[in-house]
Amino acid sequence: MPAVLFVCTANICRSPMAAALFSARLRADGLRPEEWLVDSAGTWAHDGQAASQNAVLAMQKRGLDLRSHRSKTVSSYLLEMFDLILVMEPGHKEALQVEFPHLAERIYLLTEMVGEHLPVEDPFGASLEEYEKTAAEIDAYLEKGMPRILALVGFHGKVSSG
Repeated sequence: MPAVLFVCTANICRSPMAAALFSARLRADGLRPEEWLVDSAGTWAHDGQAASQNAVLAMQKRGLDLRSHRSKTVSSYLLEMFDLILVMEPGHKEALQVEFPHLAERIYLLTEMVGEHLPVEDPFGASLEEYEKTAAEIDAYLEKGMPRILALVGFHGKVSSG
């Protein structure tokens, strides 16, 4: 089962939105999200927190539901379950690669999936419009980066063009 983990800081904004958007993109590409392990976590998360209200609202506007999301902190046990770990900021990548060097080759910036090395800025505390911009940015990186994501998880199935 291919497995992708999205990581941000508190696991209440960017990474839960990214996980929801990725599952939706799998479905849009003719893949079956239920045959994948897709999750999110945070480098400095407090376990059990709900997604931020604006993250929930931004996803609702896209027909996605984050109401049941609860934050969790990265751990070696959690990270080892995933083929690919996509982080939002260079600092996340550096911290995880230093703390978990045996998993360093699985850890990438989301933006590296399209050949860039840019952060996805944290919208925490910002307006709903900023969350919507962040969601659109994440979704664009996922859409353009899907071929590389599929290659990195070792997926060899068919993807529809739909």
